[in-house]
Amino acid sequence: MAIIRNHPIWHSVRTALSRLRSWETILSLQQQTCFSCGMAHKGANPLLPLCRACLAAIPWITEVVCAKCGRYESCPDCARGAETYLLRNRSAVRYTPGMKEWLALYKYRGRETMRQVIGPMLLHAYHLHGKEEPCPDFVQEMITFVPLSEERLSERGFNQAEQMAAELGKLTRLPVLPLLKRTAHTGKQSFKARMQRIDDLKGVFALEPRGVSRLQALIRGGPVRIYIVDDVYTTGSTLNECARTIRSQIEVQVCGLCWAR
Repeated sequence: MAIIRNHPIWHSVRTALSRLRSWETILSLQQQTCFSCGMAHKGANPLLPLCRACLAAIPWITEVVCAKCGRYESCPDCARGAETYLLRNRSAVRYTPGMKEWLALYKYRGRETMRQVIGPMLLHAYHLHGKEEPCPDFVQEMITFVPLSEERLSERGFNQAEQMAAELGKLTRLPVLPLLKRTAHTGKQSFKARMQRIDDLKGVFALEPRGVSRLQALIRGGPVRIYIVDDVYTTGSTLNECARTIRSQIEVQVCGLCWAR
């Protein structure tokens, strides 16, 4: 084998293979398509399959003004001092018209591949939590998500929050557990005022026994912090009710982790 490796032809073969791999890499980069606009691109970001223009247009939340809900400006809802069961919430982006269009493609028009864009973007919101108050080493972290009613799940075919949580779990290597289920169907919350949302959501969530069993196994190893994933934080009513349901029976920290605010 040593004789073969020292033969001049071996160097030529290695060089050819190296060039082939390089060209395959170049071609694969050239063949990528932006998940947002459909244009070919060369991979501006290894985590997000977007062209440079679409990547640059993302309205990331970089400075948090409201320490409670993670808003980038003062928050009248949190200023009221309403009771909350969340430690805090952090969101990745501002809910601009461009981001509304992305969510519409994903959530309402069935482009499930958008999970590969929106899900990894949650990593920014996760890091915002740690930026101000890093999670202590002795606290275990896990991810769950806001559940859909059976009617909504049948209508849409998938739970976007569950898919986003799964994408984030791959990147953070944190366990993703289904802790909650909906016991009643409610109308779309986006069309309702804050107090209507609060009233509609009372008692609509319950604990999922299988997920809770796995959570209790984690708790035996020490304190646990749970991140509840949802797509958009508007008034926080949904996340707060989810957190209330969890904390009514289990002693844990609960944080919100949303894509848009």
